[in-house]
Amino acid sequence: MDRRKYLKTLAVSSVGAATLLQSCETKPKVEAKEPEVAFTIDRTPAELAREKKLQSEKFFDEHEMKTITILSDIIIPKDEVSGSASEAGVPAFIEFIVKDQPRYQTPLRGGIKWLDMQSLKRFNTDFASSSSQQQIEIIDDIAFPEKAKPELQQGVAFFNTMRDLTACGFFTSEIGIKDLGYVGNRPNQWDGVPEDVLAQYGVKYDERTLAESVKFDS
Repeated sequence: MDRRKYLKTLAVSSVGAATLLQSCETKPKVEAKEPEVAFTIDRTPAELAREKKLQSEKFFDEHEMKTITILSDIIIPKDEVSGSASEAGVPAFIEFIVKDQPRYQTPLRGGIKWLDMQSLKRFNTDFASSSSQQQIEIIDDIAFPEKAKPELQQGVAFFNTMRDLTACGFFTSEIGIKDLGYVGNRPNQWDGVPEDVLAQYGVKYDERTLAESVKFDS
């Protein structure tokens, strides 16, 4: 199954992880201050303050972030076209989303615990510590809702959420946008309504419109 092509069909901004700088010298340490984010037309000062607050908080622990990173790269692995989900910053994006939209917190944390329990039952180790082949074995059981066993529905729901968030984070990142081949709006020449359509309705452009607004290709 080509997961990358499948994910491009999902209708689902990537947040970079903050880096903490510390001095290695023995002299008194001076905390590096993050530059203030300037007001922009798309966000109010209150929105900027909330975003800064969320960025300073932490929800997932180290083990959970490791599991999220593995899962995101199973969903969108690195290939000849572009980097993987983790290289696009998807784990940091998901960490931000669960703080911005708390309704995701319990389903994702519970889903990670579900994965670990499944892995412990099958392989006597947590999901992140299991082999790649073992991880794929579990994911294949929950990645296809129509084929999944009834007793695995909790895992199916969790993986569906992870897949949507991974796609959203990846395809709104710089790497993902390049992967899609999106180039944005480009200036072009409008050639007007096709002549056969104008003829169909018995209308035509006047000379001024033709000269100033419309240029037909010869």
